Amino acid sequence: MTAQPVGWRKSSRSAQETDCVEVGRCGDGAAVRDSKHREGGYLTVSGAQWRSFVAGVRAGRFDG
Repeated sequence: MTAQPVGWRKSSRSAQETDCVEVGRCGDGAAVRDSKHREGGYLTVSGAQWRSFVAGVRAGRFDG
């Protein structure tokens, strides 16, 4: 992906916590970064990968 991420936000479930990740739009996909170390870069995924991840979270596939 060559587009720069825009519209960084964190989950509403994070409330006022500072130890979380942020997600930004990046082309047709998403970018993810650590909210404590924003200068450390970000990971990008395609739209299909992001939708698959979100579906897995909603289905509880990553619950410990």
